Amino acid sequence: QVQLVESGGGMVQTGDSLKLSCAASGRTFGNNAMAWFRQAPGKEREFVAVQRWSGGTGYYSDFAKGRFTISRDNARNTVYLQMTRLKPEDTAVYYCAAEARGTLFGHDYTYWGQGTQVTVAS
Repeated sequence: QVQLVESGGGMVQTGDSLKLSCAASGRTFGNNAMAWFRQAPGKEREFVAVQRWSGGTGYYSDFAKGRFTISRDNARNTVYLQMTRLKPEDTAVYYCAAEARGTLFGHDYTYWGQGTQVTVAS
């Protein structure tokens, strides 16, 4: 059974940094896309970042460019999202996803984690 488990969320202040982790089990995703999405209260889930394969180029939404970095550790079968200069509008539940079935930036991924809450206080 494949599982993605996010961790690292919490409450921080504006301007702080936070690093999210997503540990995969049940299979490896070194050659598959892994991505981060987020969903704020009352809003639709939106794309944050994706890496097509381990070590590949990261692609980011406009709001994440220059502030967020996606990376992976194959040995730990884990994908990370390093977030810096956090803003209150970054407050959301952050989800990791693996194995895109369509566009990398869409929501059609085979596997999803349960999410981790990030709250940025002003």
